[in-house]
Amino acid sequence: MENNNYTCTGEITSIIANLVMVKANGSLKQNEICYFDHEGQKIMGEVIKTDGNNAYIQVFESTRRFKVGTKALFTGVMLEAYLGPGLLAKNFDGLQNDLDKMEGVFLKRGERSFPLENDKEWAFKPIARAGDLVYAGDWLGEVDEMGIPHKIMVPFKFKGKYIVVEVMPAGNYYINDTIAVLKNEKGENVNATMVQTWPVKIPIKSYVDKIRPSELFETGVRVIDTLNPILEGGTGFIPGPFGSGKTVLQHALAKQAVAEIVIIAACGERANEVVEIFTEFPELEDPRTGRKLTERTSIIANTSNMPVAAREASVYTAMTIAEYYRAMGLRTLLLADSTSRWAQALREMSNRLEELPGPDAYPMDLQAIISNYYSRAGQVLMRNGKKGSVTFIGTVSPAGGNLLEPVTEATKKVARCFFALSQERADSKRYPAIDPLDSYSKYLEYPEFAEYSKKNIGEEWIEEINFARGALTRGREVYEQINILGDDGVPVDYHVMFWKSELIDFVFLQQNAFDEIDANTSVERQKYMLEMVNKIVKSGFTFEKFEEVGDFFKRVIYIIQQINYSEYQSEKFHRLETELQQVINQKVNA
Repeated sequence: MENNNYTCTGEITSIIANLVMVKANGSLKQNEICYFDHEGQKIMGEVIKTDGNNAYIQVFESTRRFKVGTKALFTGVMLEAYLGPGLLAKNFDGLQNDLDKMEGVFLKRGERSFPLENDKEWAFKPIARAGDLVYAGDWLGEVDEMGIPHKIMVPFKFKGKYIVVEVMPAGNYYINDTIAVLKNEKGENVNATMVQTWPVKIPIKSYVDKIRPSELFETGVRVIDTLNPILEGGTGFIPGPFGSGKTVLQHALAKQAVAEIVIIAACGERANEVVEIFTEFPELEDPRTGRKLTERTSIIANTSNMPVAAREASVYTAMTIAEYYRAMGLRTLLLADSTSRWAQALREMSNRLEELPGPDAYPMDLQAIISNYYSRAGQVLMRNGKKGSVTFIGTVSPAGGNLLEPVTEATKKVARCFFALSQERADSKRYPAIDPLDSYSKYLEYPEFAEYSKKNIGEEWIEEINFARGALTRGREVYEQINILGDDGVPVDYHVMFWKSELIDFVFLQQNAFDEIDANTSVERQKYMLEMVNKIVKSGFTFEKFEEVGDFFKRVIYIIQQINYSEYQSEKFHRLETELQQVINQKVNA
């Protein structure tokens, strides 16, 4: 993985933790990779600031025993990801070392492992033909990777147009074998293999256009798909305090979302959660394929004994791998846990560089950095007419659950969906603990989604959503009045209003992740449920005493919960529907 063609050298002049200053004897490039020749090891770093021949370098590993005068070797290239068959069912660190190939509990400083398999043969099938005109990112052929059609593409670094001279016939090949010969505009023949590299901080662009999101990205989670929908190629984030269910929700999204590929950036170094990913994911069954979920998942983890600078590498490497699969025409879900830790790494390096601090000592350009990263998500149209997408959902872990802190506020201005986890809901076991009123989706305002929903979900779909949100708002207002004035201090109608909002909460917003049926709800069933619940909320009921209200709605809630646990449109489902209607008819106004 190391580039031995060095453009210049230098020597360390000063050291501040994992920020190292070097005096170089040649020209420098922003974000280029360098290596420090330390005790027979090559320690990797990245140039994050230049001042003439002076380089400020963030080192991705421990700088213990580094000395002034230690030699630095500059490569002239940025941190790059290796892209090719064999990325799935793998656990990488931020530098794309294959963690399963490393020995010992802790990584050894300077140790490297190649992320792909040089000695594995892949069954290649050609797509392009001799004489075809191709550009960077166009498909030359494909191999089967864990049941996924992994496209072999013209390397993204190739510029201009190429003529296909030859494509290898179907057969077994190693990743470094030539699978196609292309002729560039100068008439020179160049070889293409199954593996290529790309700088992780530069977006991959191998498509005709980026499409404004319009299609629902189904997650099976009702409070997301219905009340706060995220669209395919869209962005969202999940802020919340410790113990509010961020990790559980991420697991549900990874398992249930309509995506062919799942990339997890465990950049937060939250020990228990990362351990759960490594131990539980291999055991999870993929409901889409019946195989193991890990077979279409790639995990990029920030290991515990690496400096915080490695967190930045983790998020960018994960996004690059996600973009790579997007270029194959696949729907990719990228989950980042937690971008707060990434922001802390940015803050640490900014402070060491003695830059002017922003709020809470974060960099002044924190929002711009987050915005540039989130903007790499999206749905794209390739030259062959196929579509691919990266849907990005990050988590934010604000200290003390403070949703007004800088990282949350900066992310709010960038992400289109805000899934606010509530400690109060988590404490009362109302899961998923997404607050339905504090959360929002700006995609509901998109005319493209309004048109899509009318055509594919229901003519009045957005109106139904807004009605339910209005009922929840009125219920919360009434709840506060009941708390102040007491049960008998408000009219019976207030109790009815409150329990109607509780009906929406208990039977629609809450889901039982341990129930095989209720854990994942199709959009068709969500439409049925929302219309059924809204019809009950719109109905008028007659009660003489406020005590009757709670008893009635508790019974209604119980029956609908049993409907939720029943197979859609089954005999039991219809029997419970009939029972529900009989109960409602007893109290509904004539």
